[in-house]
Amino acid sequence: MRTTIGRGPGDAMPMTTDAVPPRARSLPADQARSAPDRLLAVLAAFDQDHPALGLTDISRRAGLTLTTAHRLVGALTEWGALERDTEGRYHVGLRLWEVAALAPRGLALRQVALPYLEDLYEATHENVQLAVRDGGDVVYIEWLAGRSSVGVHIRVGARWPLHATGVGLALLAHGDQTFQEEYCAGELAVFTPYTITDPVRLRRALAEVRRTGVAVSSRQITDDALSVAAPVRGRDGTVTAAVSVVVPQQDAQVPALVPAVRLAALGISRALGWRPRGE
Repeated sequence: MRTTIGRGPGDAMPMTTDAVPPRARSLPADQARSAPDRLLAVLAAFDQDHPALGLTDISRRAGLTLTTAHRLVGALTEWGALERDTEGRYHVGLRLWEVAALAPRGLALRQVALPYLEDLYEATHENVQLAVRDGGDVVYIEWLAGRSSVGVHIRVGARWPLHATGVGLALLAHGDQTFQEEYCAGELAVFTPYTITDPVRLRRALAEVRRTGVAVSSRQITDDALSVAAPVRGRDGTVTAAVSVVVPQQDAQVPALVPAVRLAALGISRALGWRPRGE
């Protein structure tokens, strides 16, 4: 079959359909994406609510054809990034954990912080957490479970919006000013009637964190929990993490918790090489 494309009256250039560049032809949606993008989409299919997935679920959540998902899952499983259980579902593999452990804000930070987190736990016997910022979220990299039955929806690797947690407020308050403004101007997720959703109120809360050195978040994620958090500084003084203790809101003794949390944050900061001015 031949197609003629006119360039003017009486001037036509013959062109076969085979001359159409390959990239101009329609491709399946997943093939139009780059190979790294497709590979990462498979890994991104797993999250806190979906730790185990079948091949069909991975294909659907990653936006890939079943054939492409099958090929990529096979490669990731062979490398160790994914593992297949006896029921045919896939989980994140230990090889991926080994690589992630090399992140300076991951296992290395946890190892430095753990003695101070344990001291904070012994002083309070409540839930103790260590978190870092990733974009507009906090990611929890360590958690010691307390004895109380307070509702804490946390596990290592879990993430929550910055404005709704104590560690998040501590991290956001010491973040870049431009980022703070962009965050405050954005949509603020609601979890309880007490979640901060007003930008003006959030800015006041951040200013208070900077003034006092601690963040207090009450009933923002669940209506029975209160957290007290303090920032952790790296060698250059930049806030790189935050530590907190979470207690039942009804019995919270904030003035008694503040010194313990501050001491833990200071200890971790010193262990990371930071020294307050004048020392």
